Amino acid sequence: MAYPLKNLQDYDQFVQAFERLSGLDLKLYKENQMKRRINNFINNHGYGNYTDFFQALTGDRQLYNAFFKHLTINVTQFYRDDRLWEVFRTKIVPELCRHKSSLKFWSAGCSAGQEVYTIASIMNQYFPDIKYSILGTDIDVNVLEQAKEGLYEERDFASTPKSIQERFFSRVDNKYQVKEILKKNVTFQKHNLLTDPFEKGFDLIACRNVVIYFTEEAKNVLYQKFSASLNPGGYLFTGSTEHIFGKNDLKLKSIASFFYQKQL
Repeated sequence: MAYPLKNLQDYDQFVQAFERLSGLDLKLYKENQMKRRINNFINNHGYGNYTDFFQALTGDRQLYNAFFKHLTINVTQFYRDDRLWEVFRTKIVPELCRHKSSLKFWSAGCSAGQEVYTIASIMNQYFPDIKYSILGTDIDVNVLEQAKEGLYEERDFASTPKSIQERFFSRVDNKYQVKEILKKNVTFQKHNLLTDPFEKGFDLIACRNVVIYFTEEAKNVLYQKFSASLNPGGYLFTGSTEHIFGKNDLKLKSIASFFYQKQL
């Protein structure tokens, strides 16, 4: 049975308490969307109010992990939006390689690593002479453990060319294990985009379908930090539902759909 939730004041108190518990500031996410997701989770798990639910979170790690994953919306797959990866392969990386023999990538909000290994597979197959490193970050330590392990379901490959899947993954029972050739240049670590400092010197930052859940103020700060983390001439790769306005202030120019280049 689903019980009615308490009023907005209780919601604000829950948000404050959850930030102290998890380090995740839900005030920086769009309130209506986030409140709806939280309330749905609470109702579906049979809790009558925020207080009871928060007490359960503090004592049940499995519930906490499920709730955290629910909030951070870890949904992705290899070669998601394949036409954009074609632009990455045929235009973005060749342009970077004109000036550099070593590239530094960042997949921000990488979930379970599908985007990271997509980049690695493209670099290995089409740019074998270029040195590269890829940093994959996410706020959810559970999906990062899967990313480090590199074991995936068949559904993760719905958009993946068969030749790529066969070349870079080994069948293990009913799953697929990423091969070491893709793992060797990859690093995964926990990172909160809204609060943690950013590394510098990236040639490309991919942050796709993450910021759509943030407030406009949080988005503006995030894009400024992304721009500061890019090398001159580097690229920001955004999601297919995200557009950056005020690009001149960010020193970014649109060079293809969802690809923005930092001015030299």
